[in-house]
Amino acid sequence: MGYDATKIRNIALLGHGGNGKTSLAESILYVTGSTDRQGRVGDGNTVSDYDAEEIKRQTSISTSTMFANYNGYKVNILDTPGYFDFVGEVYEALRVAGLGIIVVSGKDRINVGAEKAWKYVSERKLPRAIYISKMDEDNANFEKAFEALRGKFGNSVCAFTEPIMKGDKVVGIVDIVSQKAFNFVNGKRVETAIPAELQDKVEEHYAELTENAAGTSEELMEKYFEEGVLSEKELHDALAIGIASGDICPVFFGSAAENIGTVVLLDAIINMFPAPKELGKPIDGNAPTKLLVYKSISDQFGKFSLFKVIAGKVTPDMTLTNPRTGAQEKLGHIYQMQGKKNIEVKELGPGDIGAASKLSDTATGDTLCDPKAVEAAPGIDFPAPCYTMAIRPKTKGQEDKVAQGLTRLREEDRTFTVVNNAETKQMVISGMGDTQLDVICSKLKSKFGVDVELYPAKVAYREKIRKKIEAHGRHKKQSGGHGQFGDVWIRFEPQDETEDLIFAEEVFGGSVPKNFFPAVEKGLRDSVTRGVLAGYPMVYLKATLYDGSYHPVDSSEMAFKTAANLAFKELINASPAILEPIGLLKVTIPDVNMGDIMSDLSKRRGSPMGMSVDKDGNQVVEAEVPMAEMGTYAIDLRSMTQGRGSFTLEFVRYDEAPANVQEKIIADAKAESDDE
Repeated sequence: MGYDATKIRNIALLGHGGNGKTSLAESILYVTGSTDRQGRVGDGNTVSDYDAEEIKRQTSISTSTMFANYNGYKVNILDTPGYFDFVGEVYEALRVAGLGIIVVSGKDRINVGAEKAWKYVSERKLPRAIYISKMDEDNANFEKAFEALRGKFGNSVCAFTEPIMKGDKVVGIVDIVSQKAFNFVNGKRVETAIPAELQDKVEEHYAELTENAAGTSEELMEKYFEEGVLSEKELHDALAIGIASGDICPVFFGSAAENIGTVVLLDAIINMFPAPKELGKPIDGNAPTKLLVYKSISDQFGKFSLFKVIAGKVTPDMTLTNPRTGAQEKLGHIYQMQGKKNIEVKELGPGDIGAASKLSDTATGDTLCDPKAVEAAPGIDFPAPCYTMAIRPKTKGQEDKVAQGLTRLREEDRTFTVVNNAETKQMVISGMGDTQLDVICSKLKSKFGVDVELYPAKVAYREKIRKKIEAHGRHKKQSGGHGQFGDVWIRFEPQDETEDLIFAEEVFGGSVPKNFFPAVEKGLRDSVTRGVLAGYPMVYLKATLYDGSYHPVDSSEMAFKTAANLAFKELINASPAILEPIGLLKVTIPDVNMGDIMSDLSKRRGSPMGMSVDKDGNQVVEAEVPMAEMGTYAIDLRSMTQGRGSFTLEFVRYDEAPANVQEKIIADAKAESDDE
């Protein structure tokens, strides 16, 4: 039988890479008896980092799902990557989590990963806690870390634990809510008295969290002002209300390696944090079945779909409807995930997390529901890709294999896109950064047996003319029997109505018969796909056929198409120019980075358009910038702002490129043509 929704907690571990999220997951699994040995990231044997790429890189690159049974509760753990290229994995976890635990190192304290995690949970109005990790390591300092957190995130941040130190070593823990202290003897907790030297600090933290708890209702606040205390039940209930609303953020500490603080954290998770909800409402176990697929795991053997039950219950062999496609999906076996291990179950109740295989018509973000109550739940809004490269196989002829592998990989990672660009004749891949694309290339080799390389994506330049000319095209060829003859005079001139070719005719006296007009137009339309300067499409062009001649026997459609092409080549004399795509950049940065950003924009030939301040106090700079200068911007911005900056870039128009830039574009095109 499945767990009752009130006995389930879904937690997402969030924060900067290397701060100890995976180690905390290992500690939770070990102290609850869910595993019989405690893995270590450095040894490559943790439950959550099981992918070959994760073991090789010693960092999480995808969200791993695990569970622990503790005091009659089921705690589902979603261990998310800390590296920003894999933010899509964080979005997936937060869509189904009921609690975000932000892991912050006791040595490094606040970093950008913690700031981003706080922003993510705040945007989603999720309850959150902070876990100060690595307290067993040199230079770790709970008080400094706590004060930095409170300074950054405000007075909602409350210490729920305090370390008992012996020199530089953590030997025990004070649970501030219960006012109890514990020492660790041979790995076991033994209750002890609160050390005298900590009494003042513990009382200070207790007063802070009591005041925050009293703030959850006017009645409690009134009582607190009058009496200065709250009863144990009043305090506990008020803390739970404040935590559920996000108005109180508990701070815990621990050493995952030595399993210090893990049990106190677990006790708080099951006793003070809310049961699963959907859109702010308790999950209904009696409603028609509805589940949300939050993640897909795909390889050459098939696909696993991970889901959260958001109403009703899920049992094997159920047939459910996908509202997006209208397709019926039969679940077959259902599982709960323990890292890479699939454990088959007979039922999953409301609020629980599980998995099913071979859901052919269901993608990440899709809902599956009872055919009698077909209604989609909100999906997952992934961030737009911001880093683009071209991709090709190292061995020619394997393009289809690359495309098939990328299609399968995109089933499990919706933050990258692949486009076959007909204009540049490149397969173009766009994602969140260079590390993500590097991982994708590694997976193509390991999972699908195809070696690929990344190289810069070509910029889609355009060409135009700047003056009017009259051009003559004459095609005459004689070779036994019928010859070929076509003769045209065409007036070419710039126009600004449309990028597309405007074709007109002003032929008098039948010098070119009407039945050849379409051939002339077709010849010109074929020609404008390759301009006269660097082979880029010719735009903003008007061509007027106004004279010519024909031969009653030798003229043909092909001859007039060729003549039109010859006339087009005369545009080299019409003051042709290269146009480059211009994008509207909106970059959001902390105020301290403004100087670096403006200097960098200048180097990229950007033109600032305006500035504003967003709701978080960040600067938002708008600028128009040539798209050709933005290839590495995602990486460079991350470096300039330590990952705090973000941007969007949208194409707005084509502008004439500066003369020196045009010269380089033409030279590069000639070099490429010579190579071919």
